[in-house]
Amino acid sequence: MLWSYALWKYGLENQSKVGAANLSANIVSTLQAGCFVGALIASPVADKWGRKLSLIISSVFAIVGVVMQFAADGYLQSMYIGRFITGLGVGAASMVNPLYVSENAPRAIRGGLTGLYQFFIALGIMLAFWINYGSLLHFHGAASYIVPLSMQALPAALLFIGMMFCNESPRWLARQDRWEEAKATLSRVRNLPSTHPYVENEFQDIVIQLEHERQLIGGSGFWDLMKEMWLIPGNRKRVMISIMLMICQQMTGTNAINYYAPQMFENLGISGNATNLFATGIYGIVKAVACGAFLIFVADTLGRRKSLLWTSVGQALAMLYIGLYVRIAPPKAGEPVIPAGYVALVCIFLFAAFFQFGWGPVCWTYVSEIPTARLRSLNVAFAAATQWLFNFVVSRAVPNMMATVGNAGYGTYIIFSCFCFAMGVFVWFFIPETKAVSLEKMDDLFGVTELVERKTAAMEQGENHEVDDKAGATETRIERV
Repeated sequence: MLWSYALWKYGLENQSKVGAANLSANIVSTLQAGCFVGALIASPVADKWGRKLSLIISSVFAIVGVVMQFAADGYLQSMYIGRFITGLGVGAASMVNPLYVSENAPRAIRGGLTGLYQFFIALGIMLAFWINYGSLLHFHGAASYIVPLSMQALPAALLFIGMMFCNESPRWLARQDRWEEAKATLSRVRNLPSTHPYVENEFQDIVIQLEHERQLIGGSGFWDLMKEMWLIPGNRKRVMISIMLMICQQMTGTNAINYYAPQMFENLGISGNATNLFATGIYGIVKAVACGAFLIFVADTLGRRKSLLWTSVGQALAMLYIGLYVRIAPPKAGEPVIPAGYVALVCIFLFAAFFQFGWGPVCWTYVSEIPTARLRSLNVAFAAATQWLFNFVVSRAVPNMMATVGNAGYGTYIIFSCFCFAMGVFVWFFIPETKAVSLEKMDDLFGVTELVERKTAAMEQGENHEVDDKAGATETRIERV
């Protein structure tokens, strides 16, 4: 009913089935296109003006875009532009948020705190599903789609207000040579005096890492950072891992279900708009509860690598069963769902739970903790942009895949199952464990510290007699702190 009235309002009620599918895909994917651009733009903004201000700006963009959407009043162009502008804000926030949390969090609970980002994604999806369900039951006319659209602004407004009371990242302050503020902020977020050994040790780790980075490359311009990222093997490995993890996250098929869950439930024989939306709402609850359980019980104990490995297999088996069921015993309109169909329905819920125990929260945690300090925002920007790019690809392709890849779209599930199995192989060979490793020790894990030490030794032997004036001035300020 929501979709039917919206089509009438925008003069699109006579669309063919293929035309309606393409329109749905276009509206969904426009947001992802904005997110892709926003994630890339956010990196230089976050580096120049800080993580706090970047999140505030992101929330403003999201709010403006939402206002344009619910005020479009039948003009499809305004809807598209509003979706894109909202995407700019969402994409920027998706890049800065895990970056900001990882730079503030103690390493003992960094996985859980960074994973909260994925928890609130799951919570937001759950609320969106139930808002749609409630709007179908209780609203009529324009309100049936304006209310769900306008509710998008609530999280952005909360982000805007909340960030006004938050501190800046201590590691960003250190990068700006604002050492006194960095130490004071670190002391505040750890709730310990600045002279406490824990604060002193963490602060010295930050100092040492920044000095090592400046010895390695020196400059801090965009091209200096790009050279540092792609020409140094340990840094290149980290950005490639980050990009591959985000590609894998989207190719699990999770957003295929998020965006088109009602159609997929109908594909399994669950008929009726209200029934489909109710099942979709249950799916959202499963995702939120599973993510919460992961963060509370295993985020910082099981480890990143193990979480990714076993959930790859679980997701693959769930998708494989659904695909085989749709291929062997496809549901028929008007006939009751057979027991195997209910097992397939359970597999969708199991898939959601597996995703939230691994590839959902762990990817964001991993890509925000492994980069070196100077490259963290750029690395996370590449990862977030990749995530939104493949989010766009999946959201745009799935309607056509469901219509064309095999009878009743069974091939879609088989394809995602194969990707999940392949992801487990990738993790086995290429993903090192980072649980309980401090941000400043990631260079050791990926071999960059050894490179710095070799260069420093070469300088001491007379192969390089230049002195980095900026590093010397920094050391003087550190001593004063």
